[in-house]
Amino acid sequence: MVEPVVIPRSDHAISRRDIDPDALKVLYRLHEHHYAAYLVGGSVRDLLLNRRPKDFDIGTSAHPHQIKKLFRNCWIIGRRFRLAHVKFGTKAIEVATFRRHVDTLEVTPEAEAATVTARDTVGPGEPLPPEEMEEARRPRRRAEDHLIARDNTYGTPEEDAFRRDFTVNALFYDIGTFSIIDYTGGLHDLEARVIRCIGEPEVRFLEDPVRMLRAVVLAARLEFTIDEPVVEAIAQLKHEIARSAAPRLLEEYYKILRSGHAAVAFKQLARTGLLKEITPELADAPAAFWRAVSAIDRYRARFGSAPDALTNTVLAGTLLNPLGLIGPPQPFHADGTERRIELGLLPIARRDVERLQQMFSIIPKLMDVQA
Repeated sequence: MVEPVVIPRSDHAISRRDIDPDALKVLYRLHEHHYAAYLVGGSVRDLLLNRRPKDFDIGTSAHPHQIKKLFRNCWIIGRRFRLAHVKFGTKAIEVATFRRHVDTLEVTPEAEAATVTARDTVGPGEPLPPEEMEEARRPRRRAEDHLIARDNTYGTPEEDAFRRDFTVNALFYDIGTFSIIDYTGGLHDLEARVIRCIGEPEVRFLEDPVRMLRAVVLAARLEFTIDEPVVEAIAQLKHEIARSAAPRLLEEYYKILRSGHAAVAFKQLARTGLLKEITPELADAPAAFWRAVSAIDRYRARFGSAPDALTNTVLAGTLLNPLGLIGPPQPFHADGTERRIELGLLPIARRDVERLQQMFSIIPKLMDVQA
């Protein structure tokens, strides 16, 4: 049991005026029904840094089916992580039940039974519904490679904090008391401007190799330094990134390009060796790639609050065109041929490739009209 650092409302700068009003509605309703309800993760970090969070995620003691009972506009998604999405128009507020870290590589029948009995009931005489009970019985981790395959073992706020990736992402804002709760030293690291893993970096990166990529990108975006043990673990385990699901890696690349700090992030990835592991074609990328990335950063700096025109198709073009993998030299053909492009570990979707080819085929015609 770790005694958290609790910062009362009078001693921190987060105001409810800075929180998305729809996120506040979700927080208040959960609290009114006697569930713990916290703003969690990157939103708390960004608010403390006087940044506008992109997302306002919520952690709660309510289980997914209980959340769904409270909100008619709620959908339960995911298998590895069962999450509730509370919809407000096109916006979705993500609500996750507090979870705990799984210590064993395999869940034994005895441990499984104990987990279902002790943790996967929601109160006296109120068991989980069948779909959540079935998910609770699935193996939580693959013994052969340490990867977490399922993560639906519910826990306490403290356990939830310690299963997160970095200390600065493990801060909670309690809507009941308006206080900040810190179990892992995140406030200290936020002040020191350092990215530090919760627990041993080697273990956390083996559990989810994408965390290596996120550590580098987060440091670049926040202009933080990376804790030396984290740097050493990345150097040692960078090849493990190949075990990550390719769509997750591609989505992380798109997040980098939308971050407004893409040039710095890609240079950091190059220094750590991750860039070569994920996209070896970009390790020795031509100057045109760096010009394109810098142009996107300038766009974000100038039009950050405008509707985002940086679709996945446009971002894919930023990766592919400077390498000559797409563009005028490859005329577009509107046929059923498979046109997906593999960029290192990244699968660029066929639909994006075809849209890019259409765009490039139109450019010469527009130039002729202008002339």
